Amino acid sequence: MSAQAPSAVILVRAEKFVPNPATAADNAFQADVPAGQSNEQTAAAALAEMDLVAEALREAGVGVHVFADSDHTRPDSVFPNNWLSTHAGGQVAVYPMYASNRRHERRADVLEMLKSSYRVQTIIDYSGLEPDGIFLEGTGAMVLDHVSRVAYTAVSHRADTHVLERFCTDFGYEPMAFDAFDAAGVPVYHTNVMACIGTDVALFALEMITDEVRREAVRERLTVNGRRLVELTEEQVREFAGNAVELCGRTPDGRRRYIMVMSARARRSLRDDQVAAIEESCEIVAVEIPTIELAGGSVRCMIAGVHLDRRRPGLEPERTPAVEAIDEDPHTLDGRDVAGDD
Repeated sequence: MSAQAPSAVILVRAEKFVPNPATAADNAFQADVPAGQSNEQTAAAALAEMDLVAEALREAGVGVHVFADSDHTRPDSVFPNNWLSTHAGGQVAVYPMYASNRRHERRADVLEMLKSSYRVQTIIDYSGLEPDGIFLEGTGAMVLDHVSRVAYTAVSHRADTHVLERFCTDFGYEPMAFDAFDAAGVPVYHTNVMACIGTDVALFALEMITDEVRREAVRERLTVNGRRLVELTEEQVREFAGNAVELCGRTPDGRRRYIMVMSARARRSLRDDQVAAIEESCEIVAVEIPTIELAGGSVRCMIAGVHLDRRRPGLEPERTPAVEAIDEDPHTLDGRDVAGDD
């Protein structure tokens, strides 16, 4: 498996999805619900789109962990990549979120699943920085090159350079921060709407980096190891062409299958030469998600990749006498005690 392309992902099936009014102020990609469409109709349409994404990933041979969410107070929970990221070597990061009504999207059951199904060594939680007004919204704020260990970051309210430096020190990445704006001078709210990095190809709207020297530095860093660069226009970014992610699936006969997952809207915005460049190294898988895109995010935002080694099912370590002495049966695999029979 490529270090860049995870073979399993986490999705959240947000049953009460609506575009989040608390994030509209600085998210230029957010749009209004069609006139006359109720919240119930919006949520139902979004649920169908979430299921389409999960089905498309499974058909491509990607492992999919789906978590249900019926809480109406967290409409953006469909975007778990903003609060969680996982990393080779057993590291997990939990992030501080800008909008206060997104902060309770963080879920202990997701972390417990990771610990029980994968090899997790360390969880570093930066969410305690929220009261200080310091935010870094995960792999929305950062687009990570897991091969060359670079964290590309458009500076914004949601991407503070101080916590970026802390993350890079803790996880062994090189920070590459820059200012990026649209034609109206509005800062890019999340780096992952303008950039996607795969194993052998990168999609990047370099024209949105206003400083020419910094722009060329980013270009050089992206391509120094031979990665092919597909430059996106701002118009394509507005169609979510940058909000894609490379994953590693399996063919029916077990061979690796590298895919670039994006929305159908994003796929339609690409030129034929751009599609050809992407498909030299991975197959494009496109899914129609127009309702979810009303919230200002697309397929990449929906996916938290799992870059961890799996635990072998049914293999438990030998229990020492000390563990036996303090362990109370019956218990669950995640360590929480359960009630026994009377």
